[in-house]
Amino acid sequence: MKNSTEYKEIVAAVTECKGADFELKSLKIRLPKNDEVLVKIVATGMCHTDLIVRDQYYPVPLPAVLGHEGSGIVEAIGSNVTELEVGDHVVLTYGYCGKCAQCNTGNPAYCSEFFGRNFSGADLQGNNAICTHDHQAVHDHFFSQSSFATYALSRENNAIKVSKEVPIELLGPLGCGKQTGAGASINALKVSPGSSFVTWGAGAVGLSALLAAKACGASTIIAVDIVDSRLQLAEELGATHVINSKTQDPVAAIKEITNGGVNFALESTGRPDILTFGVDALGILGKIAIVGAPPLGTLAQFDVNDLLLGGKTILGVVEGSGVPKKFIPELVELFKQGKFPFDKLVKFYSFDEMNLAAIDSHEGTTLKPIIKIN
Repeated sequence: MKNSTEYKEIVAAVTECKGADFELKSLKIRLPKNDEVLVKIVATGMCHTDLIVRDQYYPVPLPAVLGHEGSGIVEAIGSNVTELEVGDHVVLTYGYCGKCAQCNTGNPAYCSEFFGRNFSGADLQGNNAICTHDHQAVHDHFFSQSSFATYALSRENNAIKVSKEVPIELLGPLGCGKQTGAGASINALKVSPGSSFVTWGAGAVGLSALLAAKACGASTIIAVDIVDSRLQLAEELGATHVINSKTQDPVAAIKEITNGGVNFALESTGRPDILTFGVDALGILGKIAIVGAPPLGTLAQFDVNDLLLGGKTILGVVEGSGVPKKFIPELVELFKQGKFPFDKLVKFYSFDEMNLAAIDSHEGTTLKPIIKIN
């Protein structure tokens, strides 16, 4: 951090300490180099992961600029950038190296450097791109973007070019939450036509998975939640059955609906008891994908023989198990065709309403907040 000419003025939402409110501050961000791009952020989705990092479920160093569902317009590029140009519309997704065994086999969400690139609070060399006006570093590079800010720095491979035909302020959640839910159904579970599917949790991720299961041709689609308004929305989006687990035994109800057990399931609540229910409700050769993130060290239990004799599968799924450069434009195309209407799940907030958005998200009154930055 040598001189101010290398930096751009920004406003960013800073999380100062565990559980603290987001605080808007005037900071600086350095200009891009090598394979980096500087993106003018138009809007950023607020994800459950932002809130659990704020609350230190995951040990990301604070104070930090969080935000990892950014969308915006490329403003500057580094010397090694070859596929993006100034003016391109992009969705920012998670960071990955692009070179390890997992990345080279089409599994970047399981990159060997995933934690360092997304949760370390700096780049892999321990450097920060954001600083105060007196050059004090601020933890950043959250999901290789830190997009709760007017500008964000990312690498070319996690800035995904998208169509200018769709409003860019809507698309940020495709970088994480929507990609996670939809990808769990399409890429990980591979929901098949005529099959049965259940989402345990009818939040933003669960309903994204439901929409994708419908697009895959599932004929029996079940949503389980404890909030009636969410279950009503699930029905509007294509659920054939809804279950309020406060008033019904969800496992018994699912087995009755599916005549023995469901083919495919998603667990998005992060609650180990719900995962146990999810495994119990699977039919023979059934599969359940886990995307809910509880505190580190959380354990769950299930009947080993039930898993064994039923040929059941439990899948851990990160970021939808897809290749973002391919999958995010596919989701945009499904949206344009009316087959993935994720816009029905979102509510917009202004930048200075971030803390209200966090409260509404935590209380469940808003499924997917999107913060309009610029």
